[in-house]
Amino acid sequence: MTDISETPEAPGDSSQTRRRFLTAATSAVGIGGVAGVAVPFLGSWNPSEKAKAAGAPVRADISKLESGQMVVIEWRGKPVYVLRRTPEQVAGLATLNDEVKDPQSQASTQPDYIAGEGRAINEEFLVIVGLCTHLGCAPKFRPEVGATDLGGDEWLGGFFCPCHGSKFDLAGRVYKGVPASANLEVPPHKFENDNVLVIGVDAEVA
Repeated sequence: MTDISETPEAPGDSSQTRRRFLTAATSAVGIGGVAGVAVPFLGSWNPSEKAKAAGAPVRADISKLESGQMVVIEWRGKPVYVLRRTPEQVAGLATLNDEVKDPQSQASTQPDYIAGEGRAINEEFLVIVGLCTHLGCAPKFRPEVGATDLGGDEWLGGFFCPCHGSKFDLAGRVYKGVPASANLEVPPHKFENDNVLVIGVDAEVA
């Protein structure tokens, strides 16, 4: 193993080394500052390592999730997408019934209390497992409308799997003509209150 402290330096190397160190140190402090701001928010979404290992239910604070935003939460080693849909996004789902393979999710994996085009307990919040039903890749959230690389004017936002081209709408319903055969899975979940979502526990059905 080479000891860096014993490596001879050419003339001028000492000042260069100092400059590099100062640059790196300054960058590290800047990155640390950004992380310090981000961690309190992101930390509230992360279950403990013990909970992850046990596959226990995961509680997520959704109070800071703004309309149109999505967050990823880990549950049983799977990414769960939680999207807070806008009223326009919810209204657009009915216009896609002829474009998707299973519009009412009759052949999809989801709890019995999930039904209809929106596939949600609360139509504002979509909760789905972020694994493509083709080969298990992670589809990317593509909310933009009319993306020419994803179907032109017919694309009203959704999820796109770049691995093999499967597309899903903002309810996780798979489009026709793509490799995936089923809609994205909806995991068991419930709302503990207006601000807390619990993944891994079934909602109480009246």
